Amino acid sequence: MKTIFFAFTLLFSMSSNAQNIKGAWERYYTSDTGEPLKNVVIFSDGYQVLSTYHAKTGAFINCNGGTYSFKDNTVSEHVEFDSNRPERINTDVSFQVKVTDSTFTKVEGNLQFTKIDDGTPGALQGAWLMSGRVKDGAIQQRDTSRPRKTMKLLSGTRFQWIAYNTETKQFMGTGGGTYTTVGGVYTENIDFFSKDSTRVGASLQFNFELKNDNWHHTGNSSKGKPIHEIWSRRQ
Repeated sequence: MKTIFFAFTLLFSMSSNAQNIKGAWERYYTSDTGEPLKNVVIFSDGYQVLSTYHAKTGAFINCNGGTYSFKDNTVSEHVEFDSNRPERINTDVSFQVKVTDSTFTKVEGNLQFTKIDDGTPGALQGAWLMSGRVKDGAIQQRDTSRPRKTMKLLSGTRFQWIAYNTETKQFMGTGGGTYTTVGGVYTENIDFFSKDSTRVGASLQFNFELKNDNWHHTGNSSKGKPIHEIWSRRQ
């Protein structure tokens, strides 16, 4: 009996902790003025970003995020950037959630998100920091430990980049949407872009290659200029 009870207890414990928030999630809702809005949140390898934009036009509204951990149905976050409320930067917050196979709900406010993906597939899934550029054949490195950062988060199907400074609490910009990786070609489909809303709906293709856990990203920028960026996995 003791053996059976222990096995049942272990099985229950494993199944109750099996739910995971890693991946991408979305929520549609209507603003106080009647505008259709969309939230997308990406949880990826210890980092997360939540963005709000107009569901039809892609007009950017706000985003925030940083590091996170998930335990006992509690999300604990250290805020690294917040486009609307810089006073929250470098603070710690936590909130309770309920997670199923297809939804997670923030208990406060009863805000329910639907799963887009669980983080797979994707060789590029995870958190990346801009660590250098190649110009005229020479690598120009960037110190990723400095407070000025450009980070890119990818789930299995969603991407978002964010430029910010944890010291000055400045928010420089962001953009995101869906992506694919096929045959060494990385394609971004832009759903929102804080600096230039005319970019919404555009698709950009780049060559990509992983070298020593660095992501080499080559092609033309959204302005049509040739680029060769190097991104390093954030630890």
